[in-house]
Amino acid sequence: MITVRPRRLRTTPAMRRLVREVNPRPSQLVLPMFVGESGADISSMPGVRRHDLDGLRRAAVDAVEAGVGGLMLFGVPDEADKDDRGTQAWAADGILQRGLSALREAVGDDTVIMADTCLDEFTTHGHCGFLTPDGRVDNDPTLAAYVSMAIAQAAAGAHVVAPSGMMDGQVEAIRAGLDGEGFEDVAILAYAAKYASAFYGPFREAVDSTLTGDRKTYQQDPANRREGLREAELDLAEAADMVMVKPAGYYLDVLADVAEISDVPVAAYQVSGEYAMIEAAAANGWIDRQRAIDESVTAIVRAGADIVLTYWAKELAGWWK
Repeated sequence: MITVRPRRLRTTPAMRRLVREVNPRPSQLVLPMFVGESGADISSMPGVRRHDLDGLRRAAVDAVEAGVGGLMLFGVPDEADKDDRGTQAWAADGILQRGLSALREAVGDDTVIMADTCLDEFTTHGHCGFLTPDGRVDNDPTLAAYVSMAIAQAAAGAHVVAPSGMMDGQVEAIRAGLDGEGFEDVAILAYAAKYASAFYGPFREAVDSTLTGDRKTYQQDPANRREGLREAELDLAEAADMVMVKPAGYYLDVLADVAEISDVPVAAYQVSGEYAMIEAAAANGWIDRQRAIDESVTAIVRAGADIVLTYWAKELAGWWK
C-alpha cells in the first residue's frame, strides 16, 4: 500500500515557495488615500492619515517608490463646502480635483491614479446621490452628477474613475460622458458588488461623513451572494474596464464568483474595518501583525482578485519585493 503524503511538499521553505499556488505582487496593490484642506491622523485607523496637498504628494512618491500599482484618491471637503447636491464633487477647484492634479504632477504615469466617483463625501446628508423630498436616493438625476464628476476627474489627471455609489446604469452613463468629452482612454473601475456593510465605520471618520440613516436601499444586503454576481454582470455589459467587490475579506465567495465569469480585471477592497480589526488585535498582542496582514491579503488574491485595494499597500509592497 503506497502512502500518500502531501506533507512532502511542505518540508522546507524552498519547497513551499516552489509549489505555492498564489504569489501576490506589489504591482497589484492599490493604496487608498485621503486628501483635505488640512492633514489629520485617523484615530480608528492607526498609521493612516488624511493628507493636505503637500503631504499627499510626498506620500504618493513614497508609495510609488515602494512599488504599489495604483493610488485611489478620496476627497474630504471642509464642512462649509458641502451642500445637499454635493456640487464640490465636480468643481474644477474642488479638493478632489486639486488632489488629483497634485498626484499627476508628483508621479505622472509612474503609477495608476484612480479617483472615487461618488457624492457622499460632498453632501450634507452623506448619501451617494441626490435625495427626493421623501428622503430616497434619486437614481437617474444622480447619474448626471456622476458624469460631471468623472469628466472633472479625468480633466484633473485621473487615469481611472471609480463609481462607487451603486446607482443603476452608472457605468454606461459615465462611459458615454467621458467619450463625449474626448476621454476615451480613461478607464472605469466599477464598484460592482458593494455591500451595506458594518465594516465601513473607520472610513466614515476618515472622510468626516455626515451620513444620516443608512444606504441599504442602494447597497447590497450582506446575505445575498447571487445578487453580487448579477450586479457584476450588469456592469460588464455596460463596458466596465474593471469590476470591484467590496468589502473583500468577508465576501470571498462573491469575489470568487465574479472572478470566474469576468473577462476584465477584478478588484477587491479590503475596507477600513478589516484594517482596524487587525491593527487593534496586533496592538494588544493577540496576533502576529505581519503574518495576519500578509495572510488576509493573500486570501483575497487566492479568491480571484487581480487588484487589491488595501491600506497596507505600501507596507506589503516592501515585504513582497
